[in-house]
Amino acid sequence: MNKELLKEQAYINGEWISATNTFDVDNPFDNGVIASVTDCTAEHADNAIEAASEAFKSWSKTTAKQRSSLLLAWHQLIIDNTDELAELLTIEQGKPLSEAKNEILYGASYIKWFAEEALRINGDLLPSPDGEKQIQIHKLPVGVVGIITPWNFPQAMIARKVAPALAAGCTVVIKPASETPLSALAMAELADRAGIPAGVINIVPSTSSSDIGKALTSNPKVRKISFTGSTAVGKKLIEQSAENVQKVTMELGGNAPFIVFDDADIEAATEGLMASKFRNSGQTCVCANRVFVHETLYDEFIKVLGKKVSALTLGNGLSASVQITALINQKGIDKVLRLIKQATDSGVEVLVGGSLSKEYQNIIEPTVLSKVSKDMEISCEEIFGPVVALIPFSQDDEVIAAANDTSAGLASYAYTENRHRINRLIHELEYGMVGINTGKLSNEMAPFGGVKESGMGREGSKYGISDYLDIKYACID
Repeated sequence: MNKELLKEQAYINGEWISATNTFDVDNPFDNGVIASVTDCTAEHADNAIEAASEAFKSWSKTTAKQRSSLLLAWHQLIIDNTDELAELLTIEQGKPLSEAKNEILYGASYIKWFAEEALRINGDLLPSPDGEKQIQIHKLPVGVVGIITPWNFPQAMIARKVAPALAAGCTVVIKPASETPLSALAMAELADRAGIPAGVINIVPSTSSSDIGKALTSNPKVRKISFTGSTAVGKKLIEQSAENVQKVTMELGGNAPFIVFDDADIEAATEGLMASKFRNSGQTCVCANRVFVHETLYDEFIKVLGKKVSALTLGNGLSASVQITALINQKGIDKVLRLIKQATDSGVEVLVGGSLSKEYQNIIEPTVLSKVSKDMEISCEEIFGPVVALIPFSQDDEVIAAANDTSAGLASYAYTENRHRINRLIHELEYGMVGINTGKLSNEMAPFGGVKESGMGREGSKYGISDYLDIKYACID
């Protein structure tokens, strides 16, 4: 590992800041301590906000070309250090090294995309009603942005939020998850090397999430909050942000349905399910959470799926052949085991796996559960683990209603060749994203986000920069 990218201090106003208190960052695979990181307080957050507010005065006045050039330089440094960043990510988060490399490249793609979008923030000149006045529409950066990111994609979530903010001319204060602050701090080091000015990016790692969140939402100098995480925390932040009427982007929890219709290609559907369900050992917000399979395909589907799931390899994410690794912590492990037990106690059959690995203490076996009921807790709660919950169905109306029977509305998936059904699904599935005959949804050119209690706002695409801009109308006589 490149020790120059392993940072343990907070990054505020272009300086690495230590504090009396620190917290340990553990490797999820073996619980070994990787680093002891500065444990920031609300006072550190206030200092970071002041630095960002001061930096905004000059950063917001830089040209689009200047901002684009600096973002491209940051992007190139990330590409140049992909292997080192991926290794660091695997050690602190646990995911397989191949997936970690994909995350680094995925995150970098947003920085490159928004470097280009910085050049396309265009206003308008509109005709006036009386023909005497000039109506100008300007798009201006909102100001300081408070960013709170999760542990499951610690590099990509920062890139996906920071890139459009900086492209728009905003400055940021970032609170990374306490489980995975090292990837965030490494990103700051590379941003510094790229020449991004002091105060534009600030990072305050902390175990006191509520204190940092309150500092961000209560300070009138922070004009926007962008959060990815649980629905419960998102609701709290929305409530707090109302105090200063801050703009908010919320990417919250999911409960993704994965529907396999009677005309689906079973091989393609099982491959799509494997890609959706087992990435990051099931710890993603867009994972297939409820798998509905038409009753005419059900028996054949579980045979094909069972063979694929049984072939998955378990172990340390740094090992090249490993596909399933440790969950992030004991709390996550306990939750998944509890959901499996509740399902099996209710009569659900375990086809594959079903328990903690006998060889690796922090890894749950890839699991397939048969004939789950849509009313069971495992169908109503995000699993966040390598568990497939299979639910048979017979009618289109039935499965669409079941898929929509949740407060979440982030991602959904369906496999079918019927174009009329596809059109119906696009319109009737109550989700911000619909994957048809694919288990992979996200890329930098598409608007990522949900509806209902899965949040508001979009990340990525040409729409992703709009949440960081205010519209100003000027009427000139």
